[in-house]
Amino acid sequence: MKLVDDVVRSLRVSKIFRENTDRISSLNFSANGETLLTSSDDDSIVIYDCLNGTPKRTLNSKKYGVDLIRYTHAQNTALHCSTKVDDTIRYLSLHDNKYIRYFPGHTKKVVTLCMSPIDDAFISGSMDKTIRLWDLRSQNCQGVMYLSGRPVAAFDPEGLIFAAGVNSESVKLYDLRSFDKGPFTTFKLPQDKECDWTGLKFSPDGKMILISTNGNVIRLIDAFQGTPLQAFMGFTNHKGIPLEASFTPDARYVFSGSTDGKVHCWSTESGVKMAILQSDHPGPIQCIQFNPKYMMMASACQNMAFWQPAVDD
Repeated sequence: MKLVDDVVRSLRVSKIFRENTDRISSLNFSANGETLLTSSDDDSIVIYDCLNGTPKRTLNSKKYGVDLIRYTHAQNTALHCSTKVDDTIRYLSLHDNKYIRYFPGHTKKVVTLCMSPIDDAFISGSMDKTIRLWDLRSQNCQGVMYLSGRPVAAFDPEGLIFAAGVNSESVKLYDLRSFDKGPFTTFKLPQDKECDWTGLKFSPDGKMILISTNGNVIRLIDAFQGTPLQAFMGFTNHKGIPLEASFTPDARYVFSGSTDGKVHCWSTESGVKMAILQSDHPGPIQCIQFNPKYMMMASACQNMAFWQPAVDD
Protein backbone atom coordinates (compact mmCIF):
# COMPACT_ATOMS: atom_id res chain seq x y z
CA MET A 1 0.00 0.00 0.00
CA LYS A 2 1.34 3.40 -0.99
CA LEU A 3 0.89 6.57 1.00
CA VAL A 4 -1.29 8.74 -1.23
CA ASP A 5 -3.74 11.51 -0.36
CA ASP A 6 -6.75 9.19 -0.10
CA VAL A 7 -4.91 6.77 2.17
CA VAL A 8 -3.81 9.63 4.45
CA ARG A 9 -7.40 10.89 4.64
CA SER A 10 -8.63 7.40 5.52
CA LEU A 11 -6.41 6.98 8.60
CA ARG A 12 -8.46 5.97 11.63
CA VAL A 13 -7.68 5.04 15.23
CA SER A 14 -7.56 1.23 15.26
CA LYS A 15 -6.52 0.69 18.87
CA ILE A 16 -6.37 2.72 22.08
CA PHE A 17 -4.17 1.74 25.03
CA ARG A 18 -4.52 3.06 28.55
CA GLU A 19 -1.30 1.78 30.09
CA ASN A 20 -0.30 5.09 31.71
CA THR A 21 -1.58 7.17 34.62
CA ASP A 22 0.07 10.39 33.39
CA ARG A 23 1.12 12.10 30.15
CA ILE A 24 3.15 10.12 27.60
CA SER A 25 6.18 12.36 27.10
CA SER A 26 7.98 10.73 24.16
CA LEU A 27 7.77 7.81 21.76
CA ASN A 28 10.20 6.09 19.43
CA PHE A 29 9.77 3.28 16.88
CA SER A 30 12.45 0.64 16.44
CA ALA A 31 14.25 0.89 13.08
CA ASN A 32 12.46 -2.25 11.84
CA GLY A 33 9.08 -0.79 12.83
CA GLU A 34 8.14 -3.83 14.88
CA THR A 35 8.13 -2.24 18.33
CA LEU A 36 7.40 1.15 19.86
CA LEU A 37 8.93 2.56 23.02
CA THR A 38 7.30 5.25 25.19
CA SER A 39 8.22 7.27 28.25
CA SER A 40 5.67 8.80 30.60
CA ASP A 41 5.49 11.30 33.44
CA ASP A 42 4.26 8.38 35.58
CA ASP A 43 7.94 7.19 35.52
CA SER A 44 7.28 4.18 33.32
CA ILE A 45 8.52 2.88 29.97
CA VAL A 46 6.04 0.89 27.89
CA ILE A 47 7.11 -1.32 24.97
CA TYR A 48 4.41 -1.99 22.35
CA ASP A 49 4.30 -4.73 19.74
CA CYS A 50 3.30 -2.96 16.50
CA LEU A 51 2.67 -6.14 14.52
CA ASN A 52 0.12 -7.53 16.96
CA GLY A 53 -1.04 -4.17 18.29
CA THR A 54 -0.43 -5.05 21.93
CA PRO A 55 1.55 -3.70 24.88
CA LYS A 56 4.48 -6.05 25.50
CA ARG A 57 6.06 -4.87 28.72
CA THR A 58 6.14 -2.03 31.23
CA LEU A 59 9.39 -1.04 32.95
CA ASN A 60 9.49 1.34 35.89
CA SER A 61 11.99 4.14 36.32
CA LYS A 62 10.80 5.47 39.66
CA LYS A 63 14.14 6.68 40.94
CA TYR A 64 15.23 8.92 38.06
CA GLY A 65 12.04 9.40 36.06
CA VAL A 66 12.18 9.08 32.28
CA ASP A 67 11.82 11.32 29.22
CA LEU A 68 13.07 11.47 25.62
CA ILE A 69 13.37 7.71 25.26
CA ARG A 70 15.30 6.53 22.18
CA TYR A 71 16.19 3.10 20.83
CA THR A 72 19.88 2.54 20.19
CA HIS A 73 20.94 0.24 17.34
CA ALA A 74 20.90 -2.83 19.52
CA GLN A 75 17.39 -4.28 19.69
CA ASN A 76 17.18 -4.38 23.44
CA THR A 77 18.73 -1.13 24.63
CA ALA A 78 17.56 2.45 24.94
CA LEU A 79 18.72 5.91 25.98
CA HIS A 80 16.68 8.29 28.07
CA CYS A 81 17.07 11.46 30.06
CA SER A 82 16.03 11.91 33.67
CA THR A 83 13.26 13.96 35.26
CA LYS A 84 14.42 13.50 38.86
CA VAL A 85 17.66 13.47 40.92
CA ASP A 86 19.89 15.01 38.22
CA ASP A 87 20.20 15.61 34.46
CA THR A 88 22.27 12.55 33.64
CA ILE A 89 21.45 10.63 30.46
CA ARG A 90 21.00 6.91 31.06
CA TYR A 91 21.69 3.88 28.84
CA LEU A 92 19.29 1.09 29.68
CA SER A 93 19.12 -2.62 28.93
CA LEU A 94 15.42 -3.23 28.28
CA HIS A 95 15.43 -6.98 28.71
CA ASP A 96 16.54 -6.88 32.37
CA ASN A 97 15.80 -3.20 33.18
CA LYS A 98 19.41 -2.50 34.25
CA TYR A 99 21.56 0.50 33.43
CA ILE A 100 24.59 -0.13 31.25
CA ARG A 101 26.13 3.33 31.52
CA TYR A 102 25.49 6.87 32.74
CA PHE A 103 26.36 10.04 30.83
CA PRO A 104 26.78 12.91 33.30
CA GLY A 105 27.54 16.47 32.17
CA HIS A 106 24.41 18.53 31.66
CA THR A 107 23.53 20.81 34.58
CA LYS A 108 19.93 21.56 33.59
CA LYS A 109 17.02 19.67 32.02
CA VAL A 110 17.86 17.80 28.81
CA VAL A 111 15.40 18.92 26.11
CA THR A 112 16.72 17.20 23.01
CA LEU A 113 18.25 13.74 22.52
CA CYS A 114 19.08 12.16 19.18
CA MET A 115 20.76 8.87 18.28
CA SER A 116 22.98 8.73 15.20
CA PRO A 117 21.26 6.76 12.42
CA ILE A 118 24.50 4.96 11.57
CA ASP A 119 26.60 4.31 14.68
CA ASP A 120 26.92 4.66 18.47
CA ALA A 121 27.16 8.45 18.50
CA PHE A 122 24.38 10.54 20.00
CA ILE A 123 23.77 14.21 20.74
CA SER A 124 21.97 15.87 23.61
CA GLY A 125 20.94 19.45 24.23
CA SER A 126 19.95 21.06 27.49
CA MET A 127 18.51 24.17 29.10
CA ASP A 128 22.12 24.74 30.25
CA LYS A 129 22.60 26.11 26.69
CA THR A 130 24.96 23.37 25.54
CA ILE A 131 24.84 20.57 23.02
CA ARG A 132 26.96 17.57 23.89
CA LEU A 133 28.24 14.87 21.59
CA TRP A 134 28.62 11.37 23.05
CA ASP A 135 29.50 7.79 22.18
CA LEU A 136 27.52 4.95 23.81
CA ARG A 137 30.78 3.15 24.59
CA SER A 138 32.16 5.90 26.85
CA GLN A 139 30.67 7.88 29.70
CA ASN A 140 32.95 10.77 28.76
CA CYS A 141 31.51 13.52 26.61
CA GLN A 142 33.17 13.64 23.16
CA GLY A 143 32.55 17.34 22.64
CA VAL A 144 30.57 20.37 23.84
CA MET A 145 29.06 23.27 21.91
CA TYR A 146 28.23 26.37 23.96
CA LEU A 147 25.21 28.20 22.57
CA SER A 148 23.35 31.41 23.30
CA GLY A 149 20.01 29.80 24.14
CA ARG A 150 17.85 26.69 24.39
CA PRO A 151 18.86 24.15 21.72
CA VAL A 152 16.99 21.67 19.57
CA ALA A 153 19.09 19.24 17.55
CA ALA A 154 18.98 16.33 15.12
CA PHE A 155 21.19 14.16 12.92
CA ASP A 156 20.66 14.06 9.17
CA PRO A 157 19.60 10.61 7.83
CA GLU A 158 23.17 9.76 6.78
CA GLY A 159 24.59 10.55 10.20
CA LEU A 160 27.29 12.83 8.78
CA ILE A 161 25.99 16.18 9.94
CA PHE A 162 23.75 17.45 12.67
CA ALA A 163 21.62 20.55 12.89
CA ALA A 164 21.16 22.70 15.96
CA GLY A 165 18.33 25.17 16.30
CA VAL A 166 19.25 28.00 18.66
CA ASN A 167 17.18 30.75 20.28
CA SER A 168 14.20 29.99 18.03
CA GLU A 169 15.85 31.95 15.21
CA SER A 170 18.88 30.21 13.72
CA VAL A 171 19.73 26.74 12.45
CA LYS A 172 23.40 25.79 12.52
CA LEU A 173 24.77 22.82 10.59
CA TYR A 174 27.82 20.97 11.94
CA ASP A 175 30.01 18.35 10.33
CA LEU A 176 30.33 15.51 12.81
CA ARG A 177 34.00 14.96 12.00
CA SER A 178 34.94 18.60 12.57
CA PHE A 179 32.22 20.02 14.81
CA ASP A 180 34.85 21.69 17.01
CA LYS A 181 35.52 24.11 14.14
CA GLY A 182 31.99 25.44 14.59
CA PRO A 183 29.05 25.31 12.18
CA PHE A 184 29.80 25.22 8.45
CA THR A 185 26.47 26.90 7.69
CA THR A 186 24.04 29.04 9.68
CA PHE A 187 20.50 29.82 8.51
CA LYS A 188 18.92 32.84 10.13
CA LEU A 189 15.11 32.77 10.23
CA PRO A 190 12.72 35.46 11.43
CA GLN A 191 12.55 34.95 15.20
CA ASP A 192 9.37 33.34 16.47
CA LYS A 193 8.35 35.87 19.08
CA GLU A 194 5.11 34.15 20.08
CA CYS A 195 6.62 30.71 20.62
CA ASP A 196 9.79 28.70 21.15
CA TRP A 197 11.26 26.03 18.91
CA THR A 198 10.81 22.73 20.74
CA GLY A 199 11.79 20.13 18.12
CA LEU A 200 13.85 19.76 14.96
CA LYS A 201 13.90 16.87 12.49
CA PHE A 202 15.41 16.15 9.10
CA SER A 203 13.09 14.64 6.53
CA PRO A 204 13.87 10.97 5.78
CA ASP A 205 15.33 12.01 2.39
CA GLY A 206 17.53 14.64 4.10
CA LYS A 207 16.25 17.50 1.94
CA MET A 208 14.10 19.36 4.48
CA ILE A 209 14.20 20.35 8.14
CA LEU A 210 11.01 20.47 10.19
CA ILE A 211 10.86 22.82 13.18
CA SER A 212 8.10 22.26 15.73
CA THR A 213 7.15 24.78 18.40
CA ASN A 214 5.06 25.31 21.52
CA GLY A 215 2.82 27.65 19.54
CA ASN A 216 0.51 27.61 16.53
CA VAL A 217 3.06 27.15 13.77
CA ILE A 218 5.34 24.42 12.39
CA ARG A 219 8.10 25.52 10.01
CA LEU A 220 9.57 23.61 7.08
CA ILE A 221 12.86 24.81 5.59
CA ASP A 222 15.21 23.63 2.86
CA ALA A 223 18.06 21.67 4.49
CA PHE A 224 20.68 22.95 2.02
CA GLN A 225 19.80 26.63 1.63
CA GLY A 226 17.72 27.30 4.74
CA THR A 227 14.98 28.76 2.55
CA PRO A 228 11.55 28.74 4.23
CA LEU A 229 9.37 26.23 2.34
CA GLN A 230 6.14 26.05 4.36
CA ALA A 231 4.54 27.31 7.55
CA PHE A 232 1.94 24.80 8.72
CA MET A 233 -0.82 26.39 10.79
CA GLY A 234 -4.50 26.10 11.65
CA PHE A 235 -4.18 23.63 14.52
CA THR A 236 -5.14 24.39 18.10
CA ASN A 237 -2.48 24.94 20.74
CA HIS A 238 -4.07 27.05 23.44
CA LYS A 239 -1.80 25.87 26.20
CA GLY A 240 1.61 26.86 24.82
CA ILE A 241 2.88 23.28 25.05
CA PRO A 242 5.36 21.52 22.77
CA LEU A 243 3.53 19.54 20.09
CA GLU A 244 5.57 17.03 18.12
CA ALA A 245 5.40 17.14 14.33
CA SER A 246 6.65 14.26 12.18
CA PHE A 247 7.27 13.27 8.58
CA THR A 248 5.91 10.19 6.89
CA PRO A 249 8.73 7.85 5.72
CA ASP A 250 8.40 9.13 2.12
CA ALA A 251 8.75 12.77 3.34
CA ARG A 252 5.58 13.75 1.44
CA TYR A 253 3.43 14.52 4.47
CA VAL A 254 3.78 16.08 7.90
CA PHE A 255 1.53 15.18 10.84
CA SER A 256 0.96 17.12 14.04
CA GLY A 257 -1.27 16.79 17.06
CA SER A 258 -3.18 19.59 18.75
CA THR A 259 -4.67 20.44 22.13
CA ASP A 260 -8.22 19.69 20.98
CA GLY A 261 -7.84 16.01 20.06
CA LYS A 262 -7.42 16.49 16.31
CA VAL A 263 -4.53 15.31 14.13
CA HIS A 264 -3.58 17.56 11.23
CA CYS A 265 -1.78 16.50 8.06
CA TRP A 266 -0.17 18.68 5.38
CA SER A 267 1.57 18.10 2.07
CA THR A 268 5.26 19.06 2.32
CA GLU A 269 5.35 19.95 -1.37
CA SER A 270 2.32 22.22 -1.62
CA GLY A 271 1.79 23.15 2.02
CA VAL A 272 -1.89 22.29 1.59
CA LYS A 273 -3.71 20.73 4.53
CA MET A 274 -4.62 17.21 3.42
CA ALA A 275 -6.69 16.08 6.38
CA ILE A 276 -7.95 16.85 9.86
CA LEU A 277 -8.41 13.51 11.58
CA GLN A 278 -10.54 12.98 14.65
CA SER A 279 -8.88 11.06 17.45
CA ASP A 280 -10.35 10.03 20.77
CA HIS A 281 -7.57 11.69 22.76
CA PRO A 282 -9.02 13.46 25.80
CA GLY A 283 -5.79 15.41 26.37
CA PRO A 284 -3.32 17.33 24.19
CA ILE A 285 -1.67 15.14 21.54
CA GLN A 286 1.95 15.93 22.30
CA CYS A 287 3.54 12.93 20.57
CA ILE A 288 2.94 11.69 17.04
CA GLN A 289 5.10 9.57 14.73
CA PHE A 290 4.66 7.43 11.66
CA ASN A 291 6.03 3.91 11.66
CA PRO A 292 9.22 3.76 9.51
CA LYS A 293 8.32 0.40 7.90
CA TYR A 294 4.62 -0.36 8.34
CA MET A 295 1.45 1.49 7.39
CA MET A 296 0.62 2.73 10.86
CA MET A 297 0.95 5.83 12.99
CA ALA A 298 1.07 6.35 16.75
CA SER A 299 -0.22 9.36 18.67
CA ALA A 300 -0.28 9.94 22.40
CA CYS A 301 -1.70 12.05 25.20
CA GLN A 302 -2.00 10.01 28.41
CA ASN A 303 -3.43 7.31 26.15
CA MET A 304 -1.70 5.72 23.18
CA ALA A 305 -3.53 5.44 19.85
CA PHE A 306 -2.51 3.28 16.88
CA TRP A 307 -3.78 4.49 13.48
CA GLN A 308 -4.27 2.55 10.26
CA PRO A 309 -5.97 3.30 6.95
CA ALA A 310 -9.64 2.35 6.87
CA VAL A 311 -10.00 -0.64 4.58
CA ASP A 312 -13.06 -0.60 2.34
CA ASP A 313 -15.13 -3.70 2.89
